[in-house]
Amino acid sequence: MRRLVAVVGPTAAGKSALALTLAQRFGGEVVNADSRQVYRGMDIGTAKPSPETRALLPHHLYDIADPTDSYSLALYRNDASAALEDVWARGELAWLVGGTGQYVWALLEAWQVPDVAPPPDLRAALADVAEAEGPETLHARLRSVDPEAADRIDARNVRRVIRALEVHEVTGKPITAWQTKGTPDFDFRILGVRCEEKELIWRINRRTEAMFAGGLVEETQALLDAGVAPDASALSSIGYSEALRELRGDITRDKAIELTKRSTKRLARRQRQWFRPQDPRIAWATNLDGAAEALGPFLLPSA
Repeated sequence: MRRLVAVVGPTAAGKSALALTLAQRFGGEVVNADSRQVYRGMDIGTAKPSPETRALLPHHLYDIADPTDSYSLALYRNDASAALEDVWARGELAWLVGGTGQYVWALLEAWQVPDVAPPPDLRAALADVAEAEGPETLHARLRSVDPEAADRIDARNVRRVIRALEVHEVTGKPITAWQTKGTPDFDFRILGVRCEEKELIWRINRRTEAMFAGGLVEETQALLDAGVAPDASALSSIGYSEALRELRGDITRDKAIELTKRSTKRLARRQRQWFRPQDPRIAWATNLDGAAEALGPFLLPSA
C-alpha cells in the first residue's frame, strides 16, 4: 500500500529522533522535508541526521543539492515524488520528516507548484532593493501584487518574498494563483511532535550552543572555501548567516549565538502557523508510546 506518515512540528521538538525510532519499530524509510538538509556540506547548522544514523535505515533527500544551487519548492515536489515512489515500490511505509511547512503541505495537499526558473538579474535587483531600502519595502511590493502571499510570508523572509515576486513577474500571475490544491494518490497520517514551550526554548538554546561548539563557524568557512558565495541563498539560513557575520568580524561569538537562538525561536513560532495545534488532521504526541497510540492501526502493514 502507498502509505505515508508525516512527522511535523517546531524545530528542536525531536521530530527526527522520534521518526527514526518509529521507523525502526514499525518499519519504513525516512524522507526529508527540511529545506536546508537537502544541501551538501551543511550538516552542523541544519541538525542533519548523522551518517551513522542514516545508515540504520534508508534515508532519502539528504545531501542532494549543492549550496550554490537555487533549490525550489517545484524541484522538491519532483524529487520527493520520485523518492516516495521508490519507497512504495518496495512495499515500505514512508516517514516524511521535517519542519518546512511548504514542503510538507505541497505533498499532502497535492499543490500545483509553478516551475519557474529564477531570473538571475531580477533576483539580484530585488535583493538589492531589500538591502538598500529594507525588507519591508520589498514586502510592500509583494502586497501590492499578491496580498494573500504577503499575509503568508514574513517580511523578514526575504528569500521567499523575492521568490513570490519572481513568479508574478515571469508568469503575470500571483504565486498564490498557481498554488492550487488537489488530492494526493496515497494514504497518509500526520503526527505532530508536541513540546512544552519552556522545554522547547531550553532545547533550542542548548542545540544552538552545541552547534557553535561543534564547528558551525568552521563549517561555514569550509563552504566559503569551496566556492559558495556569501550571498548564496543557502547561507541565509539561520546559524550560517550569523556565522558569516562572525567570520567578517561584525559580531562576537557570543553575539552570534544569541542572534541564532533568537532567530530559531522566531522560526519555531512561524512553524506553529503551518502546523496548528487545533488542526484536526494532526494527531499530537510527546513520546513514542503516545505516537504509536495516535497512529494506531495505520502502522500495521494490512492497514
